[in-house]
Amino acid sequence: MEKEPNDQGHAHTIQSRQGLRRQLEEHVEAFLNAGGHIEQIDMHVTAYPPTKPVSRYGRRPI
Repeated sequence: MEKEPNDQGHAHTIQSRQGLRRQLEEHVEAFLNAGGHIEQIDMHVTAYPPTKPVSRYGRRPI
């Protein structure tokens, strides 16, 4: 039974996923060989720190 390709044109098969994994490993290896490095970030760290809630109570004109 052949799987339908998704939006990126990849079928959801074991062979296609293995190919994507191999491609990802090649890209990571090339990145590291070019002098790049990978940082491990703690799970609780986010790009957007929490902000103070904004109160809009009583701001409408009379």
